[in-house]
Amino acid sequence: MLDILNTDQIRKADAETISRQSISSFDLMERAAQACTDWICENFDSSCRIAIISGPGNNGCDALAISRQLSKLGYSIRTYIVESGGDHSPDLQVNLERLKAENMELTFLRESHDVPPFESVELIIDGIFGSGLNRSVSGLAAAVIERINNVDATIVSIDVPSGLFADPAINPEGSIIHAAFTLSFQLPKLVFMMPSAGTYVGNWVLLDIELDQDFIAGQESVNKFVDDIHEFNQAFLRPRFGHKGTFGHALIVAGREGSMGACAMAARSALRAGVGLTTVFVPYESLTAIQTLVPEAMADWDMDSIHTKVASNAFSVIGIGPGLGQSPEAIALFKGVIKAQTEPIVLDADGINILANWDDGWNVLPVNSILTPHVKEFERLFGPSISDYQRFETLRSSAIERKVFILLKGAHSALATPDGVVYFNSTGNPGMATAGSGDVLTGIITGFLAQTSDPFISALCGMYIHGVAGDMAANENGMHGMLATDIIDRIGHAIDYSFSFAG
Repeated sequence: MLDILNTDQIRKADAETISRQSISSFDLMERAAQACTDWICENFDSSCRIAIISGPGNNGCDALAISRQLSKLGYSIRTYIVESGGDHSPDLQVNLERLKAENMELTFLRESHDVPPFESVELIIDGIFGSGLNRSVSGLAAAVIERINNVDATIVSIDVPSGLFADPAINPEGSIIHAAFTLSFQLPKLVFMMPSAGTYVGNWVLLDIELDQDFIAGQESVNKFVDDIHEFNQAFLRPRFGHKGTFGHALIVAGREGSMGACAMAARSALRAGVGLTTVFVPYESLTAIQTLVPEAMADWDMDSIHTKVASNAFSVIGIGPGLGQSPEAIALFKGVIKAQTEPIVLDADGINILANWDDGWNVLPVNSILTPHVKEFERLFGPSISDYQRFETLRSSAIERKVFILLKGAHSALATPDGVVYFNSTGNPGMATAGSGDVLTGIITGFLAQTSDPFISALCGMYIHGVAGDMAANENGMHGMLATDIIDRIGHAIDYSFSFAG
């Protein structure tokens, strides 16, 4: 688990590292540059023709140091310095003198007509602006950025793509680099989690530059990046003498005529997640279909019976919504189940849509329930947002206000907790944007909650495992042809891998 710190906290981490490790700012810059150089050498051979573009500040220092380091390794380097106004930083000036002393060719860009076409360049290293940028880019720097974006070359940005603000609360209006890769340091940045930044950031890579870990650990952060869940494996250990009752009983209320696949996928996913018993509630006419699709599950079709069973705590947990529809019968079923249940519920799809139109729904929904909306469902609940950042802040405030866990699905799915922390997921891939993937997530979380009775662990680990299973499916079948059932078939392996249970 990594903290996502803001720009000011990272700046302080740099300063504390310099102080506690008794190094200079130039030494830390060299360390960062060396990490970037190592990554470039691992991914591009020495025959690659490279243009390195430096700005006037500290991000330019990294770029110039990379230029010097790569040149010593035999790479063909062209180095450009964008003179976009303002004095050179002290460290940049030191780097310039070192490059001149080594007789490296430097080209200073002072006017728009100085900007070269970057012909025959295969790789462009963008070090114009870093995370300290707080104004939109215009003038000469904008001309350089626009030229870079139109070159047929791989673009690698240092720290953040030039022109993009590290603070996503501000929307830049000027030119922004469209990077294929962004090499950042130690900890992820919040802007990397924003869907609107994806076209600029590309694939981002974290490089370790040995920032002071004690200082970082002492920082408060309401945003986390989930890169590992091994710390939670004790919650999922299966005792040798356990039986099916030990691992909980899940009720899946889902599906209707024509959408029974959603119910089947949610139920199968709960079973693959390790739940001991699963009951599905379906219309009478769908009994044969569901028992054929999921023979391991029990089935019920009587609404009065299921409401009575829920009220008598016959089930450890309830997952409700996938494929349910919004007919009068479905709404009555949903409201009856919610009113009868006192423990946290997992809601998805039509369950969320019905809740959005139920005036008294939030007053009835058990606290610590888990909602798993996609963006449109989220907006039905909480209204539209003018930016990604505003949406994530609404996510946070809504989880606090409603005392629920809200898992907003996306490339970096975000789990907001009732205490106001947002956890961004690291696993998963675009192949998972396929019909039924959300039903699988609902089933996994429901299965986990039946076993652990802990909504936080269940939602967080369910989110992560869902992505790992999707990554395994992509590795085996490719992303383009991925089916939701491919994800289901790999849930067990994903659990063993993520918790180190196998072997």
